[in-house]
Formats: sequence, structure tokens, C-alpha cells
Amino acid sequence: MKIVSTNIAKPVTIRWNNEDKITGIYKTPLTDGIYLGPEGVTGDTIGNPKVHGGAQKAAYLFSEDLYSFWKERYPSLNWEFGMFGENLTVEGLDETKLFIGSQYRIGDAIVRITTPREPCFKLGLRFEDQGIIDAFIKHGRPGTYISVVEPGFVEKGDPMELLELAEEEISISEYFKLLYAPEKDRELIENVLKLPWISGEKKNQFQKWIA
Repeated sequence: MKIVSTNIAKPVTIRWNNEDKITGIYKTPLTDGIYLGPEGVTGDTIGNPKVHGGAQKAAYLFSEDLYSFWKERYPSLNWEFGMFGENLTVEGLDETKLFIGSQYRIGDAIVRITTPREPCFKLGLRFEDQGIIDAFIKHGRPGTYISVVEPGFVEKGDPMELLELAEEEISISEYFKLLYAPEKDRELIENVLKLPWISGEKKNQFQKWIA
């Protein structure tokens, strides 16, 4: 895997449900790299800190390999890296092989795989189509958030190298499908609940599902 673009966003005010909201979905590529800090990317905009940013979602990664798939479906858009709100566009990123808790070195930073992206209306605004939310879920390739174990600078061309494989091999792909599956896999939920990298809020939700 290799970084092909580093992206951040300036704050943009949008109108949604008769309210003004700040968003960081409109990310654009940088010629220089980005600094991954413990709570987020230096200089980036976090519109809603409740669901983005912070220790478990310090940065968002999306696969460069998927751009051709989505370009075919939205050919009229002005395409550039960062379209999905990702901080790092990664060549070869495969959610079926990314296990929650695994650690990677990217540039000067060491990061941990934490949780997939759960799309919201802001992705729909970026694509000028709220229908992309269901399509994104059905496609099953959500990208991943990371936590930052050791802060550092990351730039285009840096490899993403596995340092430590998670003990429980629950992939980002499996976890994402579990979130949206109409019938939940109880055994998988019980294994997910053992993971220290899952937020308390999500664990409460899973516990309600199996109660």
C-alpha cells in the first residue's frame, strides 16, 4: 500500500434541515504532506467532533483503487482526491485485509486501524446525491479511520507498512457489514465487544442488539 494523496479541508458552511452547519467533507489535495496528531490532522476541519476526529478517528483513509468505480457512476463531478472526505488516499487499501487493532507505519507516524466510515448526508452533499449513502453501504468498501499511536508527518509516496497484526482478526469489511446487516451475527458481535478499539457508544449499541 502507498499514499497517493494527502488531503485536508477548509471549513465550509452548508444548509441542512434549515440549519447552518460546518463541514470538513470538501477535502482537497496538498502538495505537501500532513501531520497526523493524536486527536486529528493538523490544519484539517472537523465539522462534527462527535462523529469525526478525536483519538479513535484521528484520520480517515480511502482506497485510490475505488475512484474509477465511483467516477463511472458520477461522471459529471469535478473529480480530485479527497472526494470521500479522506485525509489519506491509499493505493491498494483493501478493507477485507485491514483488521481492527492492527498497527501500520505511514511515513513518520505509527497508526492503528479502528473503525470504518459510516456515511451521512454530508457525503450526499459532496456528491450532489443523497442516494450515494445507500449505494456506499451496499458497495461495502467504506475505507477506515485510524488512531495515532505515534504522531508523525506523512506525504505522497510513503508506504503503508504492517507492523503488528491484530490478535482478533476482525476486518473493517466484516465490521462494516455487521453494522448494516438486518440480521446480526451474535458470535461476531461478542468478538467485537472484546476489542478495546471499539468506542463505548458502539459497544452499548451492540449489547442492546444481543440483549
